[in-house]
Amino acid sequence: MSLNTYYEHLVNKMDGPYFYRRVMALVNIGHDVLPAAQAGMGYSNWRIRRGCAAVLYHLYDTESLHPLVLLTRDPKKNVRKMALLSLGRDRRTEGEKPIDAVPHLAYSALSDPAVRVRRVAVVMLGVQAPQRRVVRLLRKLLATERDPKAIRVAEWGLTLHQNLLANRS
Repeated sequence: MSLNTYYEHLVNKMDGPYFYRRVMALVNIGHDVLPAAQAGMGYSNWRIRRGCAAVLYHLYDTESLHPLVLLTRDPKKNVRKMALLSLGRDRRTEGEKPIDAVPHLAYSALSDPAVRVRRVAVVMLGVQAPQRRVVRLLRKLLATERDPKAIRVAEWGLTLHQNLLANRS
């Protein structure tokens, strides 16, 4: 069995009961698994798509960011949640900004039909680098959201961003 076939085999195993073990096995292998994880994001099985998004939470890869954006609109809410977590993870490096996650997080926070997906999007907005546009988005969420947990998280994120922006001035 070649390495690529072995990685694909591990990706296919994310459908089973040991989801997190399989994800961590792939993460521990490292960046060599990225082609198999990228391919897995297009599988018909939602558990495999979710697992591949989880792998990308741990392994940073700019080529995988655009497929992650597509997964934020996946029909399955568990896939959307994991894609938002992976996409929203702050990976700032010197001068590199391959994708702006804020618009995708905002879209999901404001319009996803699943409350748990909206909550994840609000959390990920809250942990973004301090920006005035995130403050505006969080204020808008506070005016429109009905879920008490999402409201609490939006309040936390708003306070955090306002404090960080005030300290910066």
